[in-house]
Amino acid sequence: MKLKQIKIRHLTAALVCLCIVLSGCVFVSGEYFSIYNEKENSDALSKLGSRGEEVRKIQNKLKELGYYSHKVDGIYGARTQSAVKAFQRNCGITADGIAGPKTLLYLGLGGSSGGTYSSNDVYLLAKLIAAEARGESYTGQVAVGAVVLNRVEHGSFPDSISGVIYQSGAFSAVKDSNWNVAPNATSQKAAQDAINGWDPSGGAIYYYNPKTAQSNWIRSRPIIATIGNHVFCA
Repeated sequence: MKLKQIKIRHLTAALVCLCIVLSGCVFVSGEYFSIYNEKENSDALSKLGSRGEEVRKIQNKLKELGYYSHKVDGIYGARTQSAVKAFQRNCGITADGIAGPKTLLYLGLGGSSGGTYSSNDVYLLAKLIAAEARGESYTGQVAVGAVVLNRVEHGSFPDSISGVIYQSGAFSAVKDSNWNVAPNATSQKAAQDAINGWDPSGGAIYYYNPKTAQSNWIRSRPIIATIGNHVFCA
């Protein structure tokens, strides 16, 4: 790519960033999200070692803007991290190489909605999160919801939230005594955040508690992330 083209693309990205900074906030999921919120690292979406569709989106966007010229493979390696840092520096935000909420908003990827799920789907996902991830951190709850959505998109699982959740033997919580308890506001928000695209699991389609899991098969799966009491894997 010619130097002039790269400069033009970088200038375009900088102008986009400036527009967001001047507005001071972005409308996400029915409310205004301040871009001045510095809580970036604790709720990171994608970082070095992450894998999955979210990473592919980041790589594609960085490639479009001229920051990334390598293979779009869904693997958050050193090259992707370096491209994210370059983009962050150009936007004037913390250049830590982590594609957290603020960075994704600058990239135009934050708060995106699948637009294919009904209110009943959101509620059912919230019920699953409340039952499976009670006691976990908010990030851990979103991650559990993301696993369900990753299965919906995966060819080896049913193609609906209800189909995935009610698949025989998929989630023990469906037969739990707490299953009929209405999900609280936190689990409902976690479900919506997962649907909006936040995937702390890094694209995982399985998770388990290493303290209680008895299956040797699940323990043999490639580990992507560990959040709270859950190990997320491919």
